[in-house]
Amino acid sequence: MSKFCDCCGRGPATGNAVSHSNRHTRRRWLINIQSVKVNVGGGETRKLHICTKCLRSGKVQRAV
Repeated sequence: MSKFCDCCGRGPATGNAVSHSNRHTRRRWLINIQSVKVNVGGGETRKLHICTKCLRSGKVQRAV
């Protein structure tokens, strides 16, 4: 499954995991991607990979 949102283009963030002893190792924060049927327009629906941030904000309309 795709790691990027088809609506906003947001993807995984990278940074350091910091242990109790202050060691730094690289890690990734993956975004919550859902496979959703979306109304594209003109009565057409398409299955897209959308992040939950876009779903909650109302940037895309789910197909019923």
